[in-house]
Amino acid sequence: MRKLFLTSSAFNMMDKIAPMFGKPAQGLKIAFIPTAGDPYGDDKPWMDADRQKLVDLGFDVFDFDLKEKNEEEVNTALLKADIIFVAGGNTFYLLDKVRKSGFDKVCKKLVNEGKIYIGSSAGSYLACPTIEAASWKNADKNIVNLTDLTALNLVNFLIIAHFEEKYRQVVIDGAKTTSLPIVAINDNQMIVVEADKVNLVGTGPKEFFNGFKENCEKK
Repeated sequence: MRKLFLTSSAFNMMDKIAPMFGKPAQGLKIAFIPTAGDPYGDDKPWMDADRQKLVDLGFDVFDFDLKEKNEEEVNTALLKADIIFVAGGNTFYLLDKVRKSGFDKVCKKLVNEGKIYIGSSAGSYLACPTIEAASWKNADKNIVNLTDLTALNLVNFLIIAHFEEKYRQVVIDGAKTTSLPIVAINDNQMIVVEADKVNLVGTGPKEFFNGFKENCEKK
């Protein structure tokens, strides 16, 4: 069964996510994909927080950067993991490396076969049909000049991560530019996908989810 957890800030939600796996964290291996953070050098507090939270909960975590990897290497690494965790950073850079490494093909196949996927910020945008919404708040720059924004299409809606009230008009305006449903989540919310069911978990505004829920559940 497909199972995805799409967050703005995974470290805020892992205490809720961990019990949903049905087995102790100590028995689960996580492939931690830090690639989206590459453009930021060594100063990545959001990524350090995500990784440390996983370690603190007892997961067996190993880093696997997609940069300069090929599809065979990606497949070998991900097959060792129970969970694929894609961390935050620059979504455009991430998508570029995802394609060049073959991660897109391998990840989609494994998730559809039952491998668990956790996205944090950029990792959540990557799960969408496209990453177009990543630039709507003008925070994520297209530093690799991508023209094709097609992403993994593991879900059939767009996500707005790190939603705050000041971005409400951004979401409303974005909805006018796409035919896809949009789900906005703040740093204390996540989208949980089990098979074809989509649920919003956490505290904060729900109207963007409620307004699109019916469409999100249609495959």
